[in-house]
Amino acid sequence: MTVFSIDEVRKTFSNGEVKEEILKGVNLSLREGEITALVGASGSGKSTLLTIAAGLQPASGGKVLFEEKNMTAMSPEQVRKIRACKFGFVFQFAHLVPFLTVEEQLMLMLDVSELKLKKDEQKAEIDKVLKLVGMDHRKKAYPSSLSGGEKQRVAIARAIIHKPKVLFADEPTASLDSKRSKDVMLLIRDLTKTLNITTLIVTHDEEMLSFADRIIKMSDGQIAG
Repeated sequence: MTVFSIDEVRKTFSNGEVKEEILKGVNLSLREGEITALVGASGSGKSTLLTIAAGLQPASGGKVLFEEKNMTAMSPEQVRKIRACKFGFVFQFAHLVPFLTVEEQLMLMLDVSELKLKKDEQKAEIDKVLKLVGMDHRKKAYPSSLSGGEKQRVAIARAIIHKPKVLFADEPTASLDSKRSKDVMLLIRDLTKTLNITTLIVTHDEEMLSFADRIIKMSDGQIAG
């Protein structure tokens, strides 16, 4: 089932009188339970496309349809609510709060996600998700005591704790070594299938492409081929 449709999306940046078109009418559909990987050289527009799809910046033209609703016609507050409730995010670095334990990182996400769970329900959900990502034994640990791979696993747990429909991952393995990169991608693939999430990944790492269901190559602001 198609969850996301990107229809003739364009993005133009202006620098004085000079205009640069970063995206040139991109069309892309994302399906439930699949990992779609965006690949391409630096400057090809793949990260810009991801951030527009995720509602982190507006498009200059075209439509972004999520569950058949046009996000490009929504108010900033409506888009923010979709991001908080329906989307999860994983970036190159985990960006964990240094003074919060692993458990507290996820509790904070639940508090801001607008899910109406009681404290005992939150703790039960946190235990469940930490077990899914293999970090239940580290729930009382602080980020300073975690390895790079462990931090990224916590970041993934934080991204899925509120049961998002879509997971956006921008270079999620770029700061990891080869073994940890494979472990993280295996985890993302397993969670995509187990939880039936729609996952969009931007990556430069060709070794990670074997984990994707679809590979979309971008070149000069367009989908190539």
